[in-house]
Amino acid sequence: MKKMTTLAAILGLAMAPAAFAHGADHGGNGGAPMAKVNELFTKAVADNPNKEITLITVDYPPGAVDPVHKHYAQTVVYVISGQIVMGVKGQPDKTLNPGDTYYEGPDDVHTVGRNASKTKPAKFVVFLLKDKGAPILTPTDDKGAPVAMPGH
Repeated sequence: MKKMTTLAAILGLAMAPAAFAHGADHGGNGGAPMAKVNELFTKAVADNPNKEITLITVDYPPGAVDPVHKHYAQTVVYVISGQIVMGVKGQPDKTLNPGDTYYEGPDDVHTVGRNASKTKPAKFVVFLLKDKGAPILTPTDDKGAPVAMPGH
């Protein structure tokens, strides 16, 4: 029931049409396929004008691997399909299946984000509560220090 409540809350925010889609090519992933990120919704928080809520979907093609990064946000992941592996510095990696959730805090360094399968795609929804105008993702080294994106 808890998982369904979480999904209902997340999907309830997604009633606005998709704003745009772009490839999440952030480099630093050893040439593995990159995720496709679609921003569904961004809305200012009424009682805190310095914060905003952003809802995205992430499609991992088979074998996709994210670079090390931080979100600088309260982040909740909900897996829709496939199987993904998530991990933050200092914690064991966790394999997630459809219906599973995962939390990352604003100080967490996201060291592992990948599709568990090299043959099947995976898809998940991400809810972020972040500073207004802040990027969804900032590439970092494994200690959490920001790094330049290759080609940028």
